[in-house]
Amino acid sequence: MSIEENNTNDEKKGLNFVEQIVYDDLNAGKNGGRLNTRFPPEPNGYLHIGHAKAICMDFGVAEKFGGTCNLRFDDTNPVKEDVEYVDSIREDIHWLGFDWGDREYYASDYFEKLYELAERLIKEGKAYVDDQTSEQIAAQKGTPTEPGQESPYRNRSVEENLDLFHRMNAGEFPDGTRVLRAKIDMASDNMHFRDPIMYRIIHTPHHRTGDKWKVYPMYDFAHGQSDYFEGVTHSICTLEFVPHRPLYDYFVNELADETYRPRQIEFNRLNLTYTVMSKRKLLQLVKEGLVAGWDDPRMPTISGMRRRGYTPLSIRNFINTIGYTKYEALNSVSLLEHAVREDLNRIATRVMAVINPLKVVLTNFPEGKTEMVEMENNPEQEDAGTHRMPLTREIFIERDDFMENPPKKFFRLAPGSEVRLKGAYIIKCEEVIKDAEGNITELHCTYDSETLSGMPGAARKVKGTLHWVSADNAVDAEVRLYDRLFNVENPAAETERDFREMLNPESLKVVTGVKVEPFVAENASQGTKFQFQRVGYFTPDLDSTPEHLVFNRTIALKDTWEKVQKKA
Repeated sequence: MSIEENNTNDEKKGLNFVEQIVYDDLNAGKNGGRLNTRFPPEPNGYLHIGHAKAICMDFGVAEKFGGTCNLRFDDTNPVKEDVEYVDSIREDIHWLGFDWGDREYYASDYFEKLYELAERLIKEGKAYVDDQTSEQIAAQKGTPTEPGQESPYRNRSVEENLDLFHRMNAGEFPDGTRVLRAKIDMASDNMHFRDPIMYRIIHTPHHRTGDKWKVYPMYDFAHGQSDYFEGVTHSICTLEFVPHRPLYDYFVNELADETYRPRQIEFNRLNLTYTVMSKRKLLQLVKEGLVAGWDDPRMPTISGMRRRGYTPLSIRNFINTIGYTKYEALNSVSLLEHAVREDLNRIATRVMAVINPLKVVLTNFPEGKTEMVEMENNPEQEDAGTHRMPLTREIFIERDDFMENPPKKFFRLAPGSEVRLKGAYIIKCEEVIKDAEGNITELHCTYDSETLSGMPGAARKVKGTLHWVSADNAVDAEVRLYDRLFNVENPAAETERDFREMLNPESLKVVTGVKVEPFVAENASQGTKFQFQRVGYFTPDLDSTPEHLVFNRTIALKDTWEKVQKKA
């Protein structure tokens, strides 16, 4: 092997198959050595985690090889589109860490050129107007093993087809009464070649072009041509478009020559357990009020994950982990959650919060005294520093951290036992106080004043360490505990059931009366990442205000769901 060949092989190590194709095309000098990808979302809903995989590919491969990536909105159906979706898509892409510069385009930018191309194909006898209904056209398509039937309107004259097409766009005919079809081959083995529809009539005003157009191009006709008009070199999409590729090339051939031609490449889409990715189903959840909007933290949307407290890096790391292949797969949502935990462990500030408070009175702690103890902000970061937390005679601990009659190996608080308060002293439970009904209302404990860090008894060991907050200084908060939106591993596979029947009724639990340390309240700005010690990772919700703190649990500290499912 030559030195040059060896260097080439070294460069290709670690590339996924799409990157290898791009690498080879660039080395071969195709398209003048240019690299231009595109991300082409439809502005008919919010982006989800599946789109994030496409974004990382489209923008990532351009970054890796010094190319550019366009953002092009596929706005060819004004019935379903909205400016709200355009704005949300822009925000999501930027949040993930990518930018398209001045290369923001729309399929509607090319409506004039597409219309002119359609006229040309009619004049060349390659397209015709069909008066049949969509049901009739579908019935004549045939099957993969049987040829389709030609439309009775297939052999109209060029003059009649042109006249009808112009009148379609003039608004003379109602929606659904006529379409423009490509005249290709009704006996083709590829069903997409059986005279595909190029244009349909839609009278709904367009969010950019208003009432100018009454006919709108179909995806298969608009997409490849838009790629060509923009100078896109690599049109990267998901595997369901593999059978569309010959049609993509067919239409591109009407424009391209030997100097430049876009190339379609397909990779596997992202499928997650306990999740649905259908935009139609997600829209249904929103419209029916089954979730609190597109950015509900239980939704697989990028905006929902952002609101829940996921980080851009965690999503990108997850996508890098699962990779890109030519085979469909169902990825465990636990892999995504693991990536989120890893990143939050690295960046989240450690704080104290008690979800279900139980009062503890330190009977030998001086009344009226407030002692400040030092708390580490993040042991994973050398320069994260510390913050001070007040300790007073009365504190709150987690109710679950006390048992009156504990089993063996219960290393939390019990009558006569000792535990350490995180960052503070060792305490011992001396007395359990109950109300008339026998409910535990508070605990009376003593503290060992020599066991704080730096004191003679600091090295004394006990098996349990509890989180806590000062009762005098704690701030009330609300927390929203989120779980999987669906309680079935693969909702898409349950074809006999309505997907709404599989919603997890325990996917949201709202807890009020939570006690957080003052430092949390002082630093609860949007986007802040906290680890409520021994509880989980939390972030302030959009609803949170200084007067009413609201926190979303991004994720628990451990994956208890996976363990429960395995036992079941």
